[in-house]
Amino acid sequence: MASGADDLLVDAVVCESLSEAVRGAGLVVGTSARLRAIPWPLMDPRACGERAVEAARYGEVALVFGREHSGLTNEEVDLCHVLVKIPTVPDFSSLNLAAAVQILAYEIFQAARGAEVTAEPFLETSLATEEQMEQFYAHLEATMVEVGFFDPAKPRRLMRRLRRLFNRAQLDQNEMNILRGLLASVQSSVKEED
Repeated sequence: MASGADDLLVDAVVCESLSEAVRGAGLVVGTSARLRAIPWPLMDPRACGERAVEAARYGEVALVFGREHSGLTNEEVDLCHVLVKIPTVPDFSSLNLAAAVQILAYEIFQAARGAEVTAEPFLETSLATEEQMEQFYAHLEATMVEVGFFDPAKPRRLMRRLRRLFNRAQLDQNEMNILRGLLASVQSSVKEED
């Protein structure tokens, strides 16, 4: 199955969950043939290739492919910064896994061939990892509950919308530190008032 690429199979890592597999990635791109109730940032394969090559200069990039029969779950999409939709004819919107992987791999290969090595970096520091983003979301939710802004018993997609917002922003390490510091300050102020 990996003719001439035995080293890839030897180095492959098997993970228990998607969150474990994308841990450490600064950019997580999911594939989806269908639109979502809450729209997610969407790009085509060419833009995906270009963005993946650029993001790889600052950290790891993860491409997430769903199941052939049902795609990605909403919980799996929550871990993605952006979705890529491969254009197809409407009657056959879903591709098999091998075809989808080949298309995105080709676009990344093409983008890497054309990338300028001398391009100026757009970030001061590396992107926040998926693990750091998950810690931030937990901190954000806890803070919103403490200040009475969020009722976990009636979530109404608030956290999913906030995930979409911050995933779209692609936070770097400095921005993450600022936001976590802000949340810690808010929590400290609430405790002083009590």
